[in-house]
Order: sequence, then structure tokens, then C-alpha cells
Amino acid sequence: MALWVGAAGALLFVLVFLVDGGSRPGYSSARQPISALALGRRGWIQTTNFIVTGSAITLGAVELVLDGPSILLGVALTGFGLGLVASGVFRMDPMLGYPPGAPVGIPERHSVQHRRHDLAGAVVFLSLPLAAAIGAFTLPSTPWRIVSAGLAIALLAGFGWFGRAWEQVSPRLGLIQRAVVVPGWGWLAALFTAQALGQNG
Repeated sequence: MALWVGAAGALLFVLVFLVDGGSRPGYSSARQPISALALGRRGWIQTTNFIVTGSAITLGAVELVLDGPSILLGVALTGFGLGLVASGVFRMDPMLGYPPGAPVGIPERHSVQHRRHDLAGAVVFLSLPLAAAIGAFTLPSTPWRIVSAGLAIALLAGFGWFGRAWEQVSPRLGLIQRAVVVPGWGWLAALFTAQALGQNG
């Protein structure tokens, strides 16, 4: 059951930020990061998304620790899930033009809450490629190992690309982040599903 909850959490996270970001007035999914959705009057939606889906993924990850192909894989994904929860507890500062009226760039000084959000984000962005790399060595089937290895490399490159886009205040910042997040979270949902089917089979 916990693995199905984890899979649903990964898919729900993507669905919520795509729908909310695409329908929110004054927000640009192409330019602004997912975390900015936690700001403004509708910010509670993304805050809840971070916390609920992070908790669901953590629950699935703990099941992998207890009864999965690799304890290390489960531990890495537990860190990933908890990082998402912390990303919801600590919001980023207004910037990059959102909410409307916020600085169009990135301020030099940040609040303590923003710095904690950044730290949580670092955990998220490092633990997922780490989990994929562990999966490349520990998952039982060759196709899963190959896909996981390719994903680990792609995620590291993608998150590096996102980091450079952030420093350059790229107008495609949000699009770059989504291009990395969607396949990463998709792999996680597929992994939880495959493990749940394997346990039930």
C-alpha cells in the first residue's frame, strides 16, 4: 500500500504544479520556478503539494528501506521525500516577478526562510539523481538498471543546467526546471509502481 501511495504522490506533485502554474494569473510557467507557486494568495496549493506529496513519497521510500531491492535506494528516496516536505515548510522569497510587484531579478539578500528552502531544494536535487545512480547498480532487471543510469546522468546535467539558468535569470528558467522535474518524478512513480506490482505478484 505504501508504494502505491508513493507513486500517487509523485504523479500528484507534477499534476498540481502543471495545472496550478498554467492557470494562475500573473504567473509564468516558462519563466518562474515551481517553488514560486507557494507565494501569493493561492500559495497554499503548492505548499500543500510539497508537504502532502513529500510525505507520500517518504512513506513509499520507507517501504523500500524495509522491503525493497536496496536499503540505500530507500534511504536516498527518504531524503528526497523529506526534502520536499521541508520545501513546503520553508517558502522562497518573492522574486523573479512573482507575485506581481516582486523584484524582477534575484535579490542579493535572502531571508532565513528562503535559505532553508534553498537547502531543502539542494537535498531534493541531489538525492534523486543519487537514488537513480543507486538503482543503476541495485535494481533487479537490466532495463531498469539502464534507464536508471541514464536518468542519473540526465538529472545531474539537468539540475546543473537549471542552476546556470538561475544565476543568469534566464527567461526560460521555469521551462528548464520542468524539463528536468517531470521525467525525474515520472521515473520515481514508475519505480514505486513496479515495486508494488512485484511485491503483489
